[in-house]
Amino acid sequence: QVHPVESGGGSVQAGGSLRLSCVASGYTYRYNFLCMGWFRLAPGKEREGVAAIDSDGSTIYADSVKGRFTISRDNAKNTLYLQMNSLKPEDTAMYYCAAVPSGGYCYTLPPFGNWGQGTQVTVSS
Repeated sequence: QVHPVESGGGSVQAGGSLRLSCVASGYTYRYNFLCMGWFRLAPGKEREGVAAIDSDGSTIYADSVKGRFTISRDNAKNTLYLQMNSLKPEDTAMYYCAAVPSGGYCYTLPPFGNWGQGTQVTVSS
């Protein structure tokens, strides 16, 4: 079973940037068999899929973050990243890393598979 562990959250002002990281451990197969992604949960709102990435680097983004967020992965380090630029107050949420064994292909935004404890992102106006 995959155990994602997120890091890199924090507090920034609107227009600022943050980079989230996620290390996936406990997976007995090759890391590049995993579809990886990020979703977020804000108080009073439903979970929202943010981005997902195939093992070959193909990506899916939510419309709300296109052009501002970039998802990437380093298969050699079992690590997933989310570069967040031009942050807005509405991006404030707990961000979760998710992973699912899918032959490396992503068919949808998360949540899917297993996810970690999350990392808080707070954007002030």
